[in-house]
Amino acid sequence: MVPSLGATLLDKLPNWEMESLGLPPVTLLLDSSGVVSDGGSVTAQQPLINPGEIPGLGGYSEYSIADQRISFRVPANVSRAEASSVPLAATTAWLALFSKGCLNFDRSKAGSVLIWGGSSSVGLYAIQLASIFGLTVITTCSPRNAGLVRSYGAQHVFDYNDPDVVGNITNAAPNLQHVFDTIGDKTSSTISSGVFGDRQGHLCTVRPGKANTDQVTANTHVTDVLVWAAFLKDHGYGEFHWPASQEDHELASELFERLPAWLAWGQIKPNKVKIFHGLESVAKGFQEYRDGGVSAYKIVYEI
Repeated sequence: MVPSLGATLLDKLPNWEMESLGLPPVTLLLDSSGVVSDGGSVTAQQPLINPGEIPGLGGYSEYSIADQRISFRVPANVSRAEASSVPLAATTAWLALFSKGCLNFDRSKAGSVLIWGGSSSVGLYAIQLASIFGLTVITTCSPRNAGLVRSYGAQHVFDYNDPDVVGNITNAAPNLQHVFDTIGDKTSSTISSGVFGDRQGHLCTVRPGKANTDQVTANTHVTDVLVWAAFLKDHGYGEFHWPASQEDHELASELFERLPAWLAWGQIKPNKVKIFHGLESVAKGFQEYRDGGVSAYKIVYEI
């Protein structure tokens, strides 16, 4: 069992709100970090990260269950609060870039990718992972976060609110064929697909079921990334269904094997975090998120 010492905020209802709506109670939250108190063959007292929203795996709890294959030991230079920002966002970015069902980059070849929303949590990990494998990273963010994304490895940075953003990106990277939309709102996929011009392009969105992609350019092939692919388990979301993927599970397991060294060497930097104390502060954190106050940091609850 793993005491949840830090858990990142997601746009989901707390357990008590779900119950009030007549929905089945579950323990929410994908990301957590803590100390192993009962690990069987796992060395006790080693810090691990546990991503998951399968019964018993939620982060909003004093104890949760971790799958060793998609957990990792936290190096000494990373705090548990920082470590709790890694699993969901890093795995989403990793699968989006390298899964055969997503952008499917060849890690042995050079290439370029536009990461729309580079200062988002997923965006920051996508920038770093792409940079590790030599991809040229073009990204968008608000001007106040331009220095941050550059420090994480982005070579070209553009203001997503600039009316000329597509033209500016095209001038800097005229042959783009891959876009990772880390925002997935009503306009992000539509606007970012414009960088393909008259060429064929591949856009991967974080929105399940490829939501908000019906207005992309006609020559855009759309895929979506789902972090649940890290678990060897079927998953449903509304009318959509994703079967278990052994290939994506193994790909995610590879990421978790590599993360300790990358974090220790500084090749991967965790998100900046803002710490709230105790589960009683969850509602406060959710309100900060709803108010639009969260930018370039993750909210962490320390128990």
